This record gives sequence, C-alpha cells and structure tokens, in this order.
Amino acid sequence: MSDAGGTTRRRGRPPRAESGDTRDRILDTAREEFSERGFEKTSVRGIAKAAGVDAALVHHYFGTKEQIFEAAIEVAFAPALEAPTAIGDGPLDRVGEQLTRFIFGIWENPTTRKPVLAIVRSAVNNDAAATVFRRLIATQVMQRVAARLDAPDAELRVELAAAQLVGCAMLRYVIRVEPLASADPERIVARLAPVVQGHLTGP
Repeated sequence: MSDAGGTTRRRGRPPRAESGDTRDRILDTAREEFSERGFEKTSVRGIAKAAGVDAALVHHYFGTKEQIFEAAIEVAFAPALEAPTAIGDGPLDRVGEQLTRFIFGIWENPTTRKPVLAIVRSAVNNDAAATVFRRLIATQVMQRVAARLDAPDAELRVELAAAQLVGCAMLRYVIRVEPLASADPERIVARLAPVVQGHLTGP
C-alpha cells in the first residue's frame, strides 16, 4: 500500500509520529474527551479525530480504551495520588485532618475538579471504568496510606475513611445537596476530619 508520496506502509501499522509531543497530545485530548463525554460515549476514533491522528496511533501508544482511560486517570488524578506522600510526615493523631484537607483541596481547585468529576461519573456509570478506577486507587492510595497505620485492619480503616470522604464529595460536588453544597470548605473539614481520624486510628 502506497501513499500519495510513494511511501509504502504496511496495512495496520501505526503512522510515524510527527513529533515527540504526539503522545502527550493524544493523552491531553483523551482526558478532555473523557471529561466532556464520559467513558461510554468516548471512543478511540473520537479521541484520534480530536487529536488529529490516526486511530492506529492511539492504539499503538495506549492499547484499549480502558488503558487510555487509566492513563488519563493517572494524569488527572496525579494530585490525589500524592496523598500518601503529603500525609507521610507528622503525628498519626493528625492524619485525619491532613487527608481530609488534602482531598477537599483537590475538589475545591477548579483546575482539578473537572477531570476528577468526569472520572468519578465514569466510574459510577461504567463497570470497566470502575474497575480501572478501583485498581488505581487501591494500589496507589489506599495500600500506601494503610502502611502507615499500626493496626491489623488497616486496609478496612482506610477504605472506611475513603468512603466517608468520597460520599461527602459526591453529595457536595456531584449531587449538590444543600446546605452541604454551599457550606464553607473549612467548616466541612472541621466537622469531617475527626470522623476520618476515628476511622483511621480510633478503637
């Protein structure tokens, strides 16, 4: 098979990237597509078209749509994945406040809120997206936070703390239940942090 310039290219082989920025452009586009359309309505062809590349190149760099979604999560959720490092220092009796303040800081930041909302919505509505989200959060965040706790049920404690934070975030930012949706973030942190602390280090 030859193109207009006479160059022979084997069928199915991804076209050569025009620059080293092509992979990053595809990933940025994928993140925007997932943010705007959600997991189910986003396609590899749609990502390729929006990025101005061939769909074969998207598969070449990232594989399946699930793998592209996971790569997009890692970028968009990077601040959240730094949580174990952010709470790695300091006394354990303040870890609940540190974790609560860190997570709500991500939700309150307009730059990170939109992609995080899209990721959560995709995970709620699609089993494949939920599996990717669960695997990433479980291995990158929960297990590393649990490693700090000197308790036989450390993983359960961290999951209960995460459920508290995610549930509150869903009501505030996704469902927008009042008065929670309009409450001052500092007031929420002050009320929620002791509960999270109890899950992590309480009896």
